[in-house]
Amino acid sequence: MRPVTSAPPALEARSVVHGYGQTTILHGVSLAVAPGEVVAVSGPSGSGKSTLLHLLGGLDTPQEGEVWWAGERADTLSTQARSVRRAGRVGLVFQHHYLLEDLTLLQNVQVPGLLSGQPDAGRAQALLERVGLGHRPGDFPGVLSGGERQRVALARALAVRPAAVLADEPTGSLDRAGAERVAELLIELAREEGAGVLLVTHDERLAARADRTLHLLDGRLVEG
Repeated sequence: MRPVTSAPPALEARSVVHGYGQTTILHGVSLAVAPGEVVAVSGPSGSGKSTLLHLLGGLDTPQEGEVWWAGERADTLSTQARSVRRAGRVGLVFQHHYLLEDLTLLQNVQVPGLLSGQPDAGRAQALLERVGLGHRPGDFPGVLSGGERQRVALARALAVRPAAVLADEPTGSLDRAGAERVAELLIELAREEGAGVLLVTHDERLAARADRTLHLLDGRLVEG
């Protein structure tokens, strides 16, 4: 159920325009995700879904428009300041986990805290427990299955209690059982933490779990 809150949106885009060369990908896209709300974005390949996610995550800056994280404008920050703020405000989950192979699971989960100056081994261990891997903190990613790796990536995304979580096809590389487990954990944990979630997915089962679904068509968002 969509939460009722007077807090600023966990994540917001205001009239975002972006493109590459002479091609405009996003045409004045606006959206807001409330704390604890889960919003799914679908659309055909090449419609700009990943571009939108990169802009909202501060991995790129829009040519026009604004991006806000929990009431703070993000797109005007310097690259370095935006990177530090992102580590503390926004959790990222990609189709591929991007775990650091030479770090243990516990160390991987602590990476956002180290980047934002908020390392917390106790929090990291608790999140590993929550995703069913608390008995393996000293293991390295190389011994994990794909689903287990993605569960560690989810714990990492929530390590510093971010205002928002951005997920790009988080179940796309998993089998059905693994996808169901990751989808359940993503939404359950984010709601428990009060984080707004924006997820890009082609998985209809995952989208059906969201509070609402937006469709990106020809660079514009349509709700429904």
